[in-house]
Amino acid sequence: MFEAAARLGNFTRAAEELGTTQAAVSYQIKVIEERVGAPLFARKGRGVELTELGQLIAPQVTSAFEKLDEAFRAARSDNEAMLTVSAPSTFATNWLSSRIGAFQLARPDLAVRLRVSDALTEFDRGEIDVAIRGAPAPWPGLEADFLMRMPFTPLASPTLLAAHPPVETIDDLLALPRLSPGDGWWRLWLESVLGEQRGVPPASVQLESQVLQGQAAIAGHGVAVLSPPMWQLAIDTGQLVQPIKRVAYWRNSFWLVYPAHRKRQRKVAAFRTWLLAELAASLHDDPFGALVRPPAV
Repeated sequence: MFEAAARLGNFTRAAEELGTTQAAVSYQIKVIEERVGAPLFARKGRGVELTELGQLIAPQVTSAFEKLDEAFRAARSDNEAMLTVSAPSTFATNWLSSRIGAFQLARPDLAVRLRVSDALTEFDRGEIDVAIRGAPAPWPGLEADFLMRMPFTPLASPTLLAAHPPVETIDDLLALPRLSPGDGWWRLWLESVLGEQRGVPPASVQLESQVLQGQAAIAGHGVAVLSPPMWQLAIDTGQLVQPIKRVAYWRNSFWLVYPAHRKRQRKVAAFRTWLLAELAASLHDDPFGALVRPPAV
Protein backbone atom coordinates (compact mmCIF):
# COMPACT_ATOMS: atom_id res chain seq x y z
CA MET A 1 0.00 0.00 0.00
CA PHE A 2 2.91 2.34 0.72
CA GLU A 3 4.23 1.95 -2.85
CA ALA A 4 0.84 2.72 -4.44
CA ALA A 5 0.18 5.70 -2.17
CA ALA A 6 3.68 7.09 -2.80
CA ARG A 7 3.35 6.66 -6.56
CA LEU A 8 -0.18 8.09 -6.82
CA GLY A 9 0.05 10.75 -4.10
CA ASN A 10 -3.45 9.94 -2.97
CA PHE A 11 -4.81 7.38 -0.52
CA THR A 12 -8.18 7.15 -2.29
CA ARG A 13 -6.63 6.44 -5.70
CA ALA A 14 -4.28 3.92 -4.09
CA ALA A 15 -7.28 2.17 -2.55
CA GLU A 16 -9.06 2.04 -5.94
CA GLU A 17 -5.98 0.53 -7.59
CA LEU A 18 -5.59 -2.07 -4.85
CA GLY A 19 -9.28 -2.91 -4.65
CA THR A 20 -9.69 -1.85 -1.02
CA THR A 21 -10.95 1.15 0.95
CA GLN A 22 -9.33 4.48 1.69
CA ALA A 23 -9.66 3.74 5.39
CA ALA A 24 -7.72 0.47 4.98
CA VAL A 25 -4.91 2.27 3.17
CA SER A 26 -4.76 4.99 5.85
CA TYR A 27 -4.65 2.35 8.59
CA GLN A 28 -1.84 0.38 6.95
CA ILE A 29 0.20 3.54 6.36
CA LYS A 30 -0.29 4.45 10.03
CA VAL A 31 0.96 1.00 11.08
CA ILE A 32 4.06 1.41 8.88
CA GLU A 33 4.75 4.87 10.28
CA GLU A 34 4.47 3.54 13.84
CA ARG A 35 7.01 0.86 13.05
CA VAL A 36 9.36 3.36 11.42
CA GLY A 37 8.83 5.85 14.22
CA ALA A 38 8.28 8.84 11.94
CA PRO A 39 5.65 10.14 9.48
CA LEU A 40 6.09 9.15 5.84
CA PHE A 41 3.30 11.26 4.33
CA ALA A 42 2.07 14.80 4.82
CA ARG A 43 -1.31 16.14 3.74
CA LYS A 44 -1.30 18.34 0.65
CA GLY A 45 -4.65 19.64 -0.56
CA ARG A 46 -6.81 16.63 -1.38
CA GLY A 47 -3.81 14.36 -1.64
CA VAL A 48 -0.62 13.54 0.18
CA GLU A 49 3.08 14.00 -0.41
CA LEU A 50 6.08 12.13 0.88
CA THR A 51 8.09 13.49 3.76
CA GLU A 52 11.89 13.53 3.50
CA LEU A 53 12.01 10.09 5.11
CA GLY A 54 9.26 8.86 2.79
CA GLN A 55 11.23 10.13 -0.22
CA LEU A 56 14.24 8.19 1.03
CA ILE A 57 12.31 4.94 1.42
CA ALA A 58 10.03 5.09 -1.65
CA PRO A 59 12.66 4.30 -4.36
CA GLN A 60 13.87 1.27 -2.44
CA VAL A 61 10.32 -0.04 -2.05
CA THR A 62 9.61 0.51 -5.75
CA SER A 63 12.84 -1.27 -6.67
CA ALA A 64 11.92 -4.20 -4.46
CA PHE A 65 8.53 -4.57 -6.17
CA GLU A 66 10.17 -4.39 -9.61
CA LYS A 67 12.64 -7.12 -8.68
CA LEU A 68 9.82 -9.25 -7.30
CA ASP A 69 7.82 -8.79 -10.51
CA GLU A 70 10.89 -9.64 -12.58
CA ALA A 71 11.46 -12.79 -10.52
CA PHE A 72 7.89 -13.97 -11.13
CA ARG A 73 8.19 -13.25 -14.88
CA ALA A 74 11.43 -15.21 -15.00
CA ALA A 75 9.84 -18.08 -13.11
CA ARG A 76 7.02 -18.22 -15.66
CA SER A 77 9.36 -18.07 -18.65
CA ASP A 78 11.81 -20.60 -17.19
CA ASN A 79 9.13 -23.25 -16.77
CA GLU A 80 10.68 -26.22 -18.58
CA ALA A 81 7.37 -28.07 -18.70
CA MET A 82 5.72 -25.59 -21.10
CA LEU A 83 6.88 -24.08 -24.41
CA THR A 84 4.81 -21.26 -25.88
CA VAL A 85 5.48 -20.42 -29.53
CA SER A 86 4.07 -17.38 -31.33
CA ALA A 87 3.87 -17.48 -35.13
CA PRO A 88 2.17 -15.37 -37.82
CA SER A 89 -1.04 -16.70 -39.35
CA THR A 90 0.31 -17.92 -42.71
CA PHE A 91 3.33 -19.69 -41.21
CA ALA A 92 1.31 -21.14 -38.33
CA THR A 93 -1.61 -22.35 -40.46
CA ASN A 94 0.19 -23.58 -43.57
CA TRP A 95 3.44 -24.92 -42.16
CA LEU A 96 3.83 -25.17 -38.40
CA SER A 97 0.44 -26.47 -37.26
CA SER A 98 0.70 -29.67 -39.34
CA ARG A 99 4.21 -30.43 -38.08
CA ILE A 100 4.45 -29.26 -34.48
CA GLY A 101 2.77 -32.47 -33.35
CA ALA A 102 5.97 -34.31 -34.34
CA PHE A 103 7.93 -32.10 -31.96
CA GLN A 104 5.41 -32.81 -29.21
CA LEU A 105 5.80 -36.56 -29.77
CA ALA A 106 9.59 -36.23 -29.63
CA ARG A 107 9.30 -34.29 -26.36
CA PRO A 108 6.37 -35.87 -24.45
CA ASP A 109 7.63 -34.21 -21.27
CA LEU A 110 6.97 -30.77 -22.76
CA ALA A 111 3.56 -29.17 -23.27
CA VAL A 112 3.59 -27.08 -26.45
CA ARG A 113 1.27 -24.13 -26.95
CA LEU A 114 0.99 -22.34 -30.32
CA ARG A 115 -0.30 -18.77 -30.42
CA VAL A 116 -1.15 -17.25 -33.80
CA SER A 117 -0.28 -13.56 -33.99
CA ASP A 118 1.30 -11.11 -36.40
CA ALA A 119 1.88 -8.50 -33.69
CA LEU A 120 5.23 -7.75 -32.11
CA THR A 121 5.92 -9.97 -29.13
CA GLU A 122 6.52 -8.44 -25.69
CA PHE A 123 8.90 -11.01 -24.26
CA ASP A 124 9.24 -9.16 -20.96
CA ARG A 125 5.67 -10.16 -20.09
CA GLY A 126 6.86 -13.75 -19.80
CA GLU A 127 3.99 -15.26 -21.83
CA ILE A 128 5.91 -16.21 -25.00
CA ASP A 129 9.12 -18.26 -25.10
CA VAL A 130 9.98 -17.96 -28.79
CA ALA A 131 8.43 -16.21 -31.78
CA ILE A 132 8.61 -16.65 -35.53
CA ARG A 133 8.40 -13.36 -37.34
CA GLY A 134 9.01 -11.88 -40.78
CA ALA A 135 11.53 -9.04 -41.01
CA PRO A 136 14.34 -7.82 -43.32
CA ALA A 137 16.92 -8.35 -40.56
CA PRO A 138 17.15 -9.53 -36.95
CA TRP A 139 15.74 -7.33 -34.18
CA PRO A 140 18.27 -5.52 -31.99
CA GLY A 141 18.50 -6.95 -28.49
CA LEU A 142 17.15 -10.39 -29.40
CA GLU A 143 18.71 -13.67 -30.42
CA ALA A 144 17.62 -14.44 -33.99
CA ASP A 145 18.06 -17.57 -36.10
CA PHE A 146 17.52 -17.25 -39.83
CA LEU A 147 14.84 -19.70 -40.93
CA MET A 148 14.19 -18.94 -44.59
CA ARG A 149 13.54 -16.33 -47.20
CA MET A 150 10.05 -15.78 -48.59
CA PRO A 151 10.10 -16.78 -52.27
CA PHE A 152 6.87 -16.21 -54.17
CA THR A 153 5.62 -17.31 -57.56
CA PRO A 154 2.30 -18.02 -59.30
CA LEU A 155 0.82 -21.41 -58.39
CA ALA A 156 -2.28 -23.06 -59.81
CA SER A 157 -4.14 -26.37 -59.77
CA PRO A 158 -3.47 -28.86 -62.58
CA THR A 159 -7.23 -28.91 -63.22
CA LEU A 160 -7.28 -25.19 -64.01
CA LEU A 161 -4.26 -25.43 -66.30
CA ALA A 162 -5.71 -28.44 -68.14
CA ALA A 163 -8.86 -26.45 -68.94
CA HIS A 164 -6.86 -23.78 -70.78
CA PRO A 165 -4.35 -23.73 -73.62
CA PRO A 166 -0.75 -24.61 -72.64
CA VAL A 167 0.78 -21.96 -70.39
CA GLU A 168 4.22 -21.35 -71.84
CA THR A 169 4.71 -17.60 -71.46
CA ILE A 170 3.86 -14.93 -68.92
CA ASP A 171 1.21 -13.59 -71.32
CA ASP A 172 -0.38 -17.06 -71.34
CA LEU A 173 -0.36 -17.01 -67.55
CA LEU A 174 -1.96 -13.57 -67.35
CA ALA A 175 -4.76 -14.74 -69.63
CA LEU A 176 -5.89 -17.15 -66.90
CA PRO A 177 -8.21 -16.14 -64.04
CA ARG A 178 -6.09 -14.50 -61.33
CA LEU A 179 -6.81 -14.50 -57.62
CA SER A 180 -6.30 -11.15 -55.89
CA PRO A 181 -4.55 -9.58 -58.93
CA GLY A 182 -4.38 -6.29 -57.10
CA ASP A 183 -2.31 -7.90 -54.33
CA GLY A 184 1.20 -6.49 -53.89
CA TRP A 185 2.81 -9.86 -54.54
CA TRP A 186 1.44 -9.94 -58.11
CA ARG A 187 2.87 -6.47 -58.72
CA LEU A 188 6.27 -7.39 -57.26
CA TRP A 189 6.46 -10.68 -59.15
CA LEU A 190 5.64 -9.03 -62.48
CA GLU A 191 8.15 -6.26 -61.83
CA SER A 192 10.78 -8.87 -60.96
CA VAL A 193 10.30 -11.05 -64.05
CA LEU A 194 9.23 -8.41 -66.57
CA GLY A 195 10.58 -5.18 -65.18
CA GLU A 196 7.12 -3.68 -65.63
CA GLN A 197 3.60 -3.75 -64.26
CA ARG A 198 0.49 -5.03 -66.00
CA GLY A 199 -3.07 -3.92 -65.57
CA VAL A 200 -5.41 -5.56 -63.10
CA PRO A 201 -8.34 -7.49 -64.63
CA PRO A 202 -11.59 -5.52 -64.19
CA ALA A 203 -13.45 -8.48 -62.67
CA SER A 204 -11.55 -10.73 -60.30
CA VAL A 205 -11.71 -12.50 -56.96
CA GLN A 206 -10.05 -10.53 -54.15
CA LEU A 207 -9.08 -12.52 -51.06
CA GLU A 208 -7.62 -11.03 -47.91
CA SER A 209 -4.98 -13.59 -46.96
CA GLN A 210 -2.46 -16.05 -48.37
CA VAL A 211 -4.35 -18.85 -46.66
CA LEU A 212 -7.57 -18.03 -48.52
CA GLN A 213 -5.78 -17.46 -51.81
CA GLY A 214 -3.98 -20.80 -51.60
CA GLN A 215 -7.16 -22.71 -50.81
CA ALA A 216 -8.95 -21.02 -53.71
CA ALA A 217 -6.07 -21.90 -56.04
CA ILE A 218 -6.21 -25.57 -54.95
CA ALA A 219 -9.95 -25.53 -55.69
CA GLY A 220 -9.19 -24.37 -59.25
CA HIS A 221 -10.66 -20.88 -59.00
CA GLY A 222 -7.60 -19.11 -60.36
CA VAL A 223 -3.85 -18.56 -60.23
CA ALA A 224 -2.46 -17.19 -56.95
CA VAL A 225 0.94 -15.74 -56.15
CA LEU A 226 2.04 -17.74 -53.11
CA SER A 227 5.17 -18.57 -51.15
CA PRO A 228 5.90 -22.21 -52.13
CA PRO A 229 7.42 -23.27 -48.77
CA MET A 230 4.10 -22.46 -47.13
CA TRP A 231 2.33 -24.72 -49.65
CA GLN A 232 4.96 -27.43 -49.98
CA LEU A 233 2.55 -30.23 -49.05
CA ALA A 234 0.10 -29.15 -51.77
CA ILE A 235 2.99 -29.03 -54.25
CA ASP A 236 4.30 -32.43 -53.17
CA THR A 237 0.84 -33.99 -53.58
CA GLY A 238 0.24 -32.38 -56.97
CA GLN A 239 -2.55 -30.06 -55.83
CA LEU A 240 -0.57 -27.02 -56.91
CA VAL A 241 1.97 -26.62 -59.71
CA GLN A 242 4.24 -23.79 -60.84
CA PRO A 243 3.31 -22.94 -64.45
CA ILE A 244 6.12 -20.41 -64.98
CA LYS A 245 9.48 -21.25 -63.40
CA ARG A 246 10.27 -17.75 -62.23
CA VAL A 247 10.60 -16.82 -58.56
CA ALA A 248 10.82 -13.47 -56.80
CA TYR A 249 11.66 -12.80 -53.14
CA TRP A 250 9.88 -10.74 -50.53
CA ARG A 251 12.00 -8.23 -48.62
CA ASN A 252 11.27 -10.02 -45.34
CA SER A 253 12.66 -13.35 -44.19
CA PHE A 254 11.37 -15.58 -41.42
CA TRP A 255 13.36 -15.56 -38.16
CA LEU A 256 13.13 -17.44 -34.89
CA VAL A 257 13.56 -14.80 -32.18
CA TYR A 258 13.84 -14.96 -28.40
CA PRO A 259 15.59 -13.11 -25.53
CA ALA A 260 19.28 -13.92 -25.11
CA HIS A 261 18.83 -15.42 -21.64
CA ARG A 262 16.45 -18.05 -23.02
CA LYS A 263 19.07 -19.45 -25.38
CA ARG A 264 20.32 -21.59 -22.48
CA GLN A 265 16.90 -23.13 -21.83
CA ARG A 266 16.66 -26.76 -22.87
CA LYS A 267 13.17 -26.37 -24.29
CA VAL A 268 14.19 -23.43 -26.50
CA ALA A 269 17.34 -25.20 -27.70
CA ALA A 270 15.31 -28.34 -28.48
CA PHE A 271 12.67 -26.42 -30.45
CA ARG A 272 15.32 -24.47 -32.37
CA THR A 273 17.15 -27.66 -33.38
CA TRP A 274 13.92 -29.38 -34.42
CA LEU A 275 12.60 -26.37 -36.35
CA LEU A 276 15.76 -25.86 -38.42
CA ALA A 277 15.98 -29.57 -39.26
CA GLU A 278 12.25 -29.81 -40.11
CA LEU A 279 12.44 -26.77 -42.39
CA ALA A 280 15.38 -28.23 -44.30
CA ALA A 281 13.63 -31.61 -44.64
CA SER A 282 10.33 -30.10 -45.78
CA LEU A 283 11.99 -28.11 -48.58
CA HIS A 284 13.81 -31.15 -49.99
CA ASP A 285 16.57 -29.82 -52.29
CA ASP A 286 15.24 -26.27 -51.89
CA PRO A 287 14.24 -25.60 -55.52
CA PHE A 288 12.95 -22.14 -54.66
CA GLY A 289 16.06 -20.96 -52.81
CA ALA A 290 14.21 -20.39 -49.55
CA LEU A 291 17.11 -21.55 -47.38
CA VAL A 292 19.63 -19.23 -49.05
CA ARG A 293 20.29 -16.40 -46.63
CA PRO A 294 19.83 -13.01 -48.34
CA PRO A 295 23.20 -11.39 -49.10
CA ALA A 296 22.18 -8.08 -47.54
CA VAL A 297 21.69 -9.66 -44.11
